[in-house]
Amino acid sequence: MSSNPFDAAAMLQGIRRWVEIESPTERPEQVNQLVDIVAEGYRGLPVTLERVTGCNGCGDHLVARSSWGQDSPGVLVLSHLDTVHPMGFIERLPFRVDGDSAFGPGIYDMKGGAFLAYHAFRQICADDMRPPLGITQLYVSDEEIGSPTSRALIEAEGRKAKYVLVTEPARDGGKIVTGRKGVARFDVFIKGVPAHAGTRPEDGRSAIRELGHVIQTLGSMNDLERGISVNVGVVRGGTKPNVIAEEAYAEVDLRVPSIADADELVPKILGITSRTEGVSVKVTGELNRPPYEKSNAGAALFERAKGLAADLGFELHDVFTGGGSDGNFTAPHTATLDGLGVDGKGAHTHYEQLYISSLEPRARLLYRLYQTLR
Repeated sequence: MSSNPFDAAAMLQGIRRWVEIESPTERPEQVNQLVDIVAEGYRGLPVTLERVTGCNGCGDHLVARSSWGQDSPGVLVLSHLDTVHPMGFIERLPFRVDGDSAFGPGIYDMKGGAFLAYHAFRQICADDMRPPLGITQLYVSDEEIGSPTSRALIEAEGRKAKYVLVTEPARDGGKIVTGRKGVARFDVFIKGVPAHAGTRPEDGRSAIRELGHVIQTLGSMNDLERGISVNVGVVRGGTKPNVIAEEAYAEVDLRVPSIADADELVPKILGITSRTEGVSVKVTGELNRPPYEKSNAGAALFERAKGLAADLGFELHDVFTGGGSDGNFTAPHTATLDGLGVDGKGAHTHYEQLYISSLEPRARLLYRLYQTLR
């Protein structure tokens, strides 16, 4: 039996237990089964647990608050328990170990990191001395679909905290995330006029043709130099090849690096109008994750983590990434550090994996952050 409280093999067994409970966002009963296991892990620890009942087809959220330090702003740890992988995916990607890699659905994004945050908290509880700040761990059930039922809870807890630590996976060999693009989603609805494509095409007004114009307009908004991307990811329209299409529809994803870019692009997309008489274009949507811009407070928090990592014997670098996380909701008003989870690769893929060698240093870094933030 290892005397090392951060023994990688022991932590991997805990991660395996979480991974082998499949938890697709759209299967709340599965997510709740995992919430049961996570909550059970806090039994006997100096915490109060709050379980927020799921709604709108999502699972429950779990809040674990340390019994100390809750009378002043403390440390909020954000994790999610849902995955993108559908039920049964574990048959395609069973938990297995191959060299330094451990595979399984959601093991990298982000059950590995969520477990390390929990494990580091257990070690804090085992210490004789309590750290200066209280620790609140929030596990949500809907991050992979944009956190629609947990956003208000995340923002409320974030505003009460002095620091926010997010256990999303590390990037590019262990880099910490100190900035993320904002994410906006839009639905485009187009209504045209149907007609027989062979005998009376002049009577029709094609919704699909108008959608082509809209797609060109959206495409012209891409600006990779500025870090702006607009993607039309879903299109539907028409009924039969010999009918001028009466309706067409598209789903659009916008990524922006700053609030100023969001203020410019969101109204522009919402304001798209039809180029064709007799055809209507309606665009709905909003910015659902604000940009996570690297603030002075966030930069100082990264420097603290970088110093702690150096003390532990490894070098920490930071990175800006295009993907959104729950850290986007807290970064505008609270010092936030993201990407504190495991290192690995293959998020959302059939080869998703964490690197076992990252478990001990990443868990120790979380532990030292809990221990020293003040």
